[in-house]
Amino acid sequence: MNIILLSGGSGTRLWPLSNETMSKQFLRLLRNEKGEKESMVQRVFRQLKETKIDANIVIATGKSQVESIRFQLGEDTDLVVEPERRNTYAAILLSAAYLKYRKHIGDDESVLVLPVDPYTDNAYFKTLHKLDEVIQSGRSQMVLMGIVPTYPSEKYGYIICKEDEGDVRTVTRFQEKPDLETAKRPLTQGAFWNAGVFGFKLNYIMDILHKELKADSYEEVLEQFPQIKKNSFDYEVVEKADSISMVPYRGEWKDLGTWNTLTEEMPENHGNVVTGEGNENVSIVNVTDKPVVVLGLKDAVVVSSAEGVLVSDKGKSSYLRPYVEGLNERPLFEEKRWGKYKVLDQEEYGQGQKILVKRLSVRAGKAFSLQLHHHRDEIWIIVSGRGLVTVKDETKEMSAGDVVKISKGEKHKAVALEDMDIIEVQIGDILSEEDIERFDYQ
Repeated sequence: MNIILLSGGSGTRLWPLSNETMSKQFLRLLRNEKGEKESMVQRVFRQLKETKIDANIVIATGKSQVESIRFQLGEDTDLVVEPERRNTYAAILLSAAYLKYRKHIGDDESVLVLPVDPYTDNAYFKTLHKLDEVIQSGRSQMVLMGIVPTYPSEKYGYIICKEDEGDVRTVTRFQEKPDLETAKRPLTQGAFWNAGVFGFKLNYIMDILHKELKADSYEEVLEQFPQIKKNSFDYEVVEKADSISMVPYRGEWKDLGTWNTLTEEMPENHGNVVTGEGNENVSIVNVTDKPVVVLGLKDAVVVSSAEGVLVSDKGKSSYLRPYVEGLNERPLFEEKRWGKYKVLDQEEYGQGQKILVKRLSVRAGKAFSLQLHHHRDEIWIIVSGRGLVTVKDETKEMSAGDVVKISKGEKHKAVALEDMDIIEVQIGDILSEEDIERFDYQ
């Protein structure tokens, strides 16, 4: 079995905690059975291990999420990095090419595609074995997982099947996300929620790929990636399949894509929070150093981060997206494979001169890449820990109190010998995460 996990999202529905690099699947607001904090993607990988799924697992994602995935899942996580965003159709075609040409899997092997962030129980992952069986039986070109709905929903599409076919059903049609009144009708027809889980044999999707592109290697597919239609896999493949089967799943399943649904699974308030009298059904998340005090609210969510502050009725929080799109030009917090950073301050002075201040936390044994910048100078102040710092061709061991000056165009690198905190001051006319040229890893 081979599994493609789709990791995307712009992060706007869980603003101000999520952003383009820290989308909902990376927020560590859940807890495992030991009470330890975990993110949605960490939870999914834990469940895959617990259910002993024997599969090649790859994550299809964009460049902006690579560092967060490496930070949370480790350096050896198998990634398919999309050169640009082109929706799920292109992402799945590229991932299939990766399995074919890089992993060298057989044409008749099963491939399952699922989101990286479902909130579900272990029975969901055990159901993947049933999908694999149906794929290998050759019953249909495509196999889906259908969720037994618990209420009429506007958030999910529906799968309509022939009735009374047991545990494997024949799909007759699809219902796109309906309005609330329309959503009541599919339930009377025995419909299922579409969970975005697809299964097929590799050769089925490779035939589609070869109709789309003239490519016989993973590198050629990467090169021609911008030519792939920018559309959903549902529209380009699933709805055009000649035969589709569906396997029902009757266990717990939820999309934690809004503050309203996410706070239902949060066991407690997070961070430096003070609550007073009169609060009722209030969820609070504070990831800043400053206290948040909440009094007399009902059915509300309060979230405070470096990106901003949200105070919303829980139900209304589902409609957050249009109000926050474009608010932040750049992420103010990111997790990297070497650790994490937080933007502390940014100012613009006369004649286009800008200053940005970050706090960098580098984990022991980790390193920044060897790099240089074309538009900015940097000053590093080591505030804790110890590490090796290279500027140009000179390497020195540095610790708390040491100061490093780096001019634009100078190659530099840091290796943490122990957990290390650095205040970084950037000075220049362009202060952008894109102004970086790396030399030792991508």
